[in-house]
Amino acid sequence: MTAVDVTVRGGGIFGLSVAWVCARRGARVRLIERRAIGAGSSGGIVGALAPHVPENWNDKKAFQLESLLMAEGFWAEIETVSGLSTGYARLGRLQSLSDERAAGIAHERRAGAARLWQGRAGWDVVEASAFPDWAPASPTGLLIHDTLSARLHPRLASLALAAACRAQGVEIVIGDAPDAGAVVWATGYEGLAELSRTLGKTVGAGVKGQAVLLGFDASDMPQLYADGLHIVPHGNGTVAIGSTSEREFEAPDRTDAQCDALLARARAACPALDTAPVLERWAGVRPRAKSRAPMLGPWPGRPGHFIANGGFKIGFGMAPKAAEAMADLIVENRDTLPDGFRVEASL
Repeated sequence: MTAVDVTVRGGGIFGLSVAWVCARRGARVRLIERRAIGAGSSGGIVGALAPHVPENWNDKKAFQLESLLMAEGFWAEIETVSGLSTGYARLGRLQSLSDERAAGIAHERRAGAARLWQGRAGWDVVEASAFPDWAPASPTGLLIHDTLSARLHPRLASLALAAACRAQGVEIVIGDAPDAGAVVWATGYEGLAELSRTLGKTVGAGVKGQAVLLGFDASDMPQLYADGLHIVPHGNGTVAIGSTSEREFEAPDRTDAQCDALLARARAACPALDTAPVLERWAGVRPRAKSRAPMLGPWPGRPGHFIANGGFKIGFGMAPKAAEAMADLIVENRDTLPDGFRVEASL
């Protein structure tokens, strides 16, 4: 039997991306997933890779920027190695502006984006008429248009990443297998619950999200953010809408009337979707760390074990850089993690 340098537990976006980068660094990797690849929230349908606002800069926002800028090359390589589509495209995002005050703030942020985003992406205020038949409803007739935001299809991306891992020599086990070498726990909201029990304090919890997939081809258009909703056109002629945020829930993967309300809000925000048929309703639970940031690094008091969890709503956007930082730590014993992302930040 081939020796294993790194065992990754969890077949979601953090587990898969850590396995991929560790293998690319020359480690022999085994990934263990109890149910199926993307069985948790990484098997969802929305896939909005969107940045924080370009102001009040800190190391966490800088980390996210680098990850979003890395994403195009990261997912292009996954598609090349796997031969599968991830649905990735950097087409930007439109956000409605509710009043003149919001428009003024948006104008001020343009200069911040030019400086902080290093000229590699823009943030502008544009007329909604520039996007006829797609612009979200905007009381001011104005929109924020950023060119850093991208989309991918989480379910497709997870499957492509798993296939790329296999092609790179990663052993993927569905079920269970022994730990060997360094052990990375990327086990989603259930892992946060286990970590809370082990440490005797709440370090995070699951937040359920429901989403809807519509049949509507806007594949070359930017994603929308309106009325608190992400409206994401995919390259396969569908549009995803998400998501609810439910801290209390009984059935983690069951949709209900909150999904209907989500759909009504989306159609009010984007009239182009008014008659688009519903293709799928989806529900899953996302892992939210106490700090709201990703939880990365050594497991306190358990030598040789590591945590990669807490992606919540930004897991896919953070994955390329988070996986590099985890591989730095595990494979090369170099610590490149921002303090705000360390496990201790949620203790």
